[in-house]
Amino acid sequence: MGTFTIGSLRTEPAAEHGDLLAAPVAAALASLPAEVSSQFGVVEIDPDHSDTARFTERYEVPLDASANCVVVSGRRSGETRTAGCLVLATTRVDVNGAARRRLDVRKASFAAQRDAVELTGMEYGGITPLGLPPEWPLLVDEAVLAAPLVVLGSGVRRGKLVAPGAALLALPGAEPLPGLGVPAVS
Repeated sequence: MGTFTIGSLRTEPAAEHGDLLAAPVAAALASLPAEVSSQFGVVEIDPDHSDTARFTERYEVPLDASANCVVVSGRRSGETRTAGCLVLATTRVDVNGAARRRLDVRKASFAAQRDAVELTGMEYGGITPLGLPPEWPLLVDEAVLAAPLVVLGSGVRRGKLVAPGAALLALPGAEPLPGLGVPAVS
């Protein structure tokens, strides 16, 4: 498993190509049960085409098969609460609705680029749900879980992971969050 064709891409099993994964992503993949890790494929891409719009155009991947993982945080009683949020590229994260309520904070916001990179050990533009800090919840929009295949970052801009949406629920800390993804404003 782990070999998929999506758009113009053909993946290879991710477990066999750690060079296309950030260190925390490779470690997380290795720690998963084989029946889960075998569902992840990886492909090398041009890092200049890693951002969603350029990626989907260049590699003929539909937007509704591409997912974005962002880091969201807020404070409550002096404590910072952080989560990874995963939504389809056709939507945006409802930061001050669903994510804020789940984190139980007064106000939530996207983590600063520098903080997101430092906290995850991944490259900006390649942040992925696999390998996030274990104490964080991984909030996953239900549309992502329903996708037959979804393209994700690999922790580095020169790679992409591909997996069935349902496989993401097996990741540590993953929990479905209805309404996390809301229509993107044009």
